[in-house]
Amino acid sequence: MAGGAMDEDNPVAINVTPLIDVIFCLCVFFMCSFRFKQLEGKFDTWLPKGKGSSGVANATDILKEVRIAMFWDKAAARTIRRMGTREVRDDTELQTLIRDSYRDLMLANVPDAPVTIDAQADVPWNDVMKVVNMCKREKIDKIEFALGAPPPQ
Repeated sequence: MAGGAMDEDNPVAINVTPLIDVIFCLCVFFMCSFRFKQLEGKFDTWLPKGKGSSGVANATDILKEVRIAMFWDKAAARTIRRMGTREVRDDTELQTLIRDSYRDLMLANVPDAPVTIDAQADVPWNDVMKVVNMCKREKIDKIEFALGAPPPQ
């Protein structure tokens, strides 16, 4: 019999039923009070409606966004960043261009102007996230990712 009667082999009887009850209550308490840690670096994204796979944008649509193109240079093992036809080599210069271009769009009464990041599949995510962080530092919330060409097979 568990815990109540004394046997010849067990001279000291220990009742473990209250101990099991206390352990069960502690397990339930810790399971209910446990909180999962939120992931760092998480940010909300939404796919834009009516954009993406429709092909090349109109000339008027280009004036309604700030587009940053990112390419991977295999020979130099670095990311090439361009705004329009201008190649940007420095982070400070890119952040200044983003700020000025976005301000120009706000002054031209285009309040929904996004910053579109058009990165090739070979570009490291670290470089893409640097551009996202630059936009966040400038308090730009509308950031879109362009649907680039599929990688070569």
